[in-house]
Amino acid sequence: MSAYAHQMERQLSSQSLSSRGGSVIFIGGLITVGVLLITLLVTLAVMLQSCQNRSSGVVELTKSSGDNNYCKLFALHAELNSLEADNLPEICRGLAIRYIKEGQFARDLNLSIQIVESYFNTLTPSYNGLDVVLMDIDDIFASSSKYSNLLIDRVNVRGYIECIEEAKHLKHMFTLKLFMKLQVRGWPVILLSRKHEGQRNATTELLISAGYRGWSSLIMRLDNEMQMDSREYLSRRRTILQKEGFHITGLISNQMDALIGQSLGKRVFKLPNPLYYSFDHHIESTKFPS
Repeated sequence: MSAYAHQMERQLSSQSLSSRGGSVIFIGGLITVGVLLITLLVTLAVMLQSCQNRSSGVVELTKSSGDNNYCKLFALHAELNSLEADNLPEICRGLAIRYIKEGQFARDLNLSIQIVESYFNTLTPSYNGLDVVLMDIDDIFASSSKYSNLLIDRVNVRGYIECIEEAKHLKHMFTLKLFMKLQVRGWPVILLSRKHEGQRNATTELLISAGYRGWSSLIMRLDNEMQMDSREYLSRRRTILQKEGFHITGLISNQMDALIGQSLGKRVFKLPNPLYYSFDHHIESTKFPS
């Protein structure tokens, strides 16, 4: 073979090797790009899932806040109009149960009683017995069973009967304690009821058995007052008391019909009611606790 032929063979061999090397580099580059693309897709998928989770949380929180805002406004409307518990929407009944179960009712009740006590600790009743305190006893008895039975019927969850009974016990305990402290400080306490006069003996026995003794008087409805709206009836009785010379130093109730109208006296005190409570305490969730 000539020298020229050997030279051509070496050139062709060199070109072949160069071509194979370029192919290997090209394939390696494709693999690298593929790995990078897969990594990018995985990263994007993780980020998308994270965003979806955050969005879900925001939607759930927004819905929960919306439910609570609705219940808060509805509770205000219901309380101003003295609506019964069966008018409360289902979602709000659940929140009312939570208000009792999680202890917020007890805390609110304790704080409210402290505010009442602090006010009367700064005052001294007159010696003539005309400076009086009005206390709504229907807060203690009739209204408790009225809303608790409805809440139990509407919310079918085990263990909540005990929680509502505990709320009733707390209301009685705190109110009785306040009643006795007012008496010790010399305040005549007049008890208010929306019940008919015909139930006086039964109501008196119930009060005595519950620990209430020595009240100044017990006001109950006469026959001609039974058709009156409770707000009109209570306003009428307060006006009569003032015309008789009594000075209403304080009026205590957890129902709005007793705290509006004429002849309210110097100060009114609103005690918490589990049916119409501040829904701000539960804006984080509307689910029942386990």
